[in-house]
Amino acid sequence: MIDPRALRTFLAVCRANSISGGARLLHISQPSVSNAIAQLEQSVGVALFERSRAGISLTAEGEVLLRRAEAMDALLNGAQEELRLTRQGVVGPLRVGGTPGALVSLLPAAVRTLEAQAGSFALHAVERADHDLATLLRQGEIELAFVTTGIETPPDDLEEMTFSQDPFALIVGRANEHLPSEISLRDVMTMRFVLPEAVGAFRRQIDALFMAADVSVPQDCIRCDSLLTTKAIVRGSSRATILPMQVAAAELSIGVLRAIAIREAVFHRSIGIRKVKGARLSRLAEQLLDILIHSSRL
Repeated sequence: MIDPRALRTFLAVCRANSISGGARLLHISQPSVSNAIAQLEQSVGVALFERSRAGISLTAEGEVLLRRAEAMDALLNGAQEELRLTRQGVVGPLRVGGTPGALVSLLPAAVRTLEAQAGSFALHAVERADHDLATLLRQGEIELAFVTTGIETPPDDLEEMTFSQDPFALIVGRANEHLPSEISLRDVMTMRFVLPEAVGAFRRQIDALFMAADVSVPQDCIRCDSLLTTKAIVRGSSRATILPMQVAAAELSIGVLRAIAIREAVFHRSIGIRKVKGARLSRLAEQLLDILIHSSRL
């Protein structure tokens, strides 16, 4: 049986990258930390650190234990925060993450339903790239990750659920009112674009549209991961972007942006969530997941 206190000591050493640094983080003596690590290594039967004149580094077994220690720390901190909020009559906290497009496509509508069902609740949402979201899930920093789905098989320790599909369109401002209602990307290669910067499923799908049109992805473009900034640039210039319709729905509804069908967009973007396989979700996370599942069946 692993002593949770020893696991937190191990985590402090990892975060400080030294025995002495871990001692300072925990406000205890260095010999106490050294003894705790030695006892932990004895209890698990493997060396957790490789020691050299340059310092310490994790062994393969140490890397495995670090992930568990991070998840345990997030769980304990979450329990403390949940108890504090419960005393105030607030449900939560629920921490979610996502890519910008997936969050804006799914979370706002789900939150409206959640407000009617849960009353007062605490929700934290962060925008991150796909590979960062997987790390946050494994560390227990978030419970659900909102992502583009169906592009690749998720890692063995994560599971994926799809809730919605959304067609890509060429999004332009009023400076491009002359364009027809449907185009091929081959016909607009003289235009200047605003396209995503981060390498992930969303960008790969946009790149695939240019490949389907048998043209190169424009090099003379603004690379931007902020959807708000992207839409503002397109709205106030002659530049164009490619976005799922739901992502630009607010601006399309008031006419400051316009969506043009792309002939090569024969596939729709699928969006949903990823979570740690078999993980027990918090009550608020379960409610949010149930809302997403129910809405996808309507």
